[in-house]
Amino acid sequence: MRSIWNGAISFGLVSIPIKLVNATESHAVSFRQIHTEDGGRIRYRKVCELEEREVPTAEIGKGYEDADGSIIPITDDDLATLPIPTAKTIEIVAFVPADRIDPLQMGAAYYLAASGTPAAKPYTLLREALKRSKKVAIAKFALRGRERLGMLRVVDDVIAMHGLLWPDEIRAPEGVAPDTEVTVRDAELDLADALMDTLGEVDIDTLHDDYRDAVEELIAAKADGAAPAERAPAGEGGGKVIDLLAALENSVREARTARGESPEGTSRKVADVTPLARKSSRATPKQVGGKKSTSASAKKKAAPAGKKTTKSSGAKTSGTKASGTKASESKATARTSARKTSAKKTTTTTSGAKKTAAAAKKTTSGRRRASA
Repeated sequence: MRSIWNGAISFGLVSIPIKLVNATESHAVSFRQIHTEDGGRIRYRKVCELEEREVPTAEIGKGYEDADGSIIPITDDDLATLPIPTAKTIEIVAFVPADRIDPLQMGAAYYLAASGTPAAKPYTLLREALKRSKKVAIAKFALRGRERLGMLRVVDDVIAMHGLLWPDEIRAPEGVAPDTEVTVRDAELDLADALMDTLGEVDIDTLHDDYRDAVEELIAAKADGAAPAERAPAGEGGGKVIDLLAALENSVREARTARGESPEGTSRKVADVTPLARKSSRATPKQVGGKKSTSASAKKKAAPAGKKTTKSSGAKTSGTKASGTKASESKATARTSARKTSAKKTTTTTSGAKKTAAAAKKTTSGRRRASA
């Protein structure tokens, strides 16, 4: 790999000659601007606004635009006089735990290669020291005309360096978080945990850019004069979630199905959403002693055969409690007993009256015979 910078790592009094190599590369498909009518390339030319003519690269310098719009020329000699101790040195300033570095600060990545045989020993020493301490090195370095911040860490058997943003270049997340209070229930958290467990881990090496593949296929088809392959339209995303619990449950089921698992199987107990049963407008008669209590049965129990009884207010069909039914039955029985007692008393009185009349008749008849 071609180096983009040559210098040394300053590690206390130890100096390690190194070469800086890009650790990443872009595979994005790039396009050129063309004239749609004839396919001609659209190019940008550097034109001087005062002379209105194209200027070659050798005549182009640097300048700083002031607030009033005026340009202050800055030459390479001006910049060369500035004190930049890290112009050719990666100066390590501290060793810190890796979790102290905010991922927001991390930028471009580079590999540091030992430059020459004499650099192999100190290079290996620094690499093994970083491994054993489980720390990363914070360093300053200069690249492309400006001083930068970097982080050195070990990748396999190589020291890698990540460019870091300066702390004042990280914007505070003001006004980004939701401004409304939201309560997350335990059931929702359980489903979210189940979804994360179901999705599981992934081998990063197996992931690739599907969109780039589709663009390359489109270009290849057009280059061959063939019609581009038809593709299913992408589903609309970002829809409004109506029921978060239902969305989580469906996500868990789809994730399990995609992994070839049973949609209902899980190692974690998932909260089920049970719909509430609606109350019927017609009440169901309650059971007394294992049997349904109705007004008809209450009538049969309350009145003997051949007698007319009144309807018990406590023996209604709907919504009658067991105790109310028993109480109404007791009242009906008491009224029936009272009627029987009254009937017996009436019968006894009538019988006595008949016996008294018969005795009087006999006495009168005997008196008439005696007087005769």
